[in-house]
Amino acid sequence: MWRLIAPVLAVLLLGASFFRAGDAPMLVACVVLLGLMAVPRPWAARIVQAALVLGAARWVFVAWMIGSMRAAAGAPYLRMALILGAVALFTLLAALVFRSARLRRFYGLAPAAAA
Repeated sequence: MWRLIAPVLAVLLLGASFFRAGDAPMLVACVVLLGLMAVPRPWAARIVQAALVLGAARWVFVAWMIGSMRAAAGAPYLRMALILGAVALFTLLAALVFRSARLRRFYGLAPAAAA
């Protein structure tokens, strides 16, 4: 499904970050998340959504940590903060993909409340 492209890319970015950091358990968790996207159950969608929200928070934390170190060293940090902020926003928005009607049907999620 093309609607899952954003969540897949967001999880791959998180996985690449964990790989670079040498965090093997979190890398394995990202691989598991990719597999969970193929499971048509509500709990699978909610786990992926929660992981993406936590992933966005991690990107913000990483941006803050790197920005702090660069600022302390007197190095420029604005471009890095903008890039990682955009990645955090992309990851957060990827969690919203599961609100689409087609993915709600695929995962068996309850329909959105009528306004």
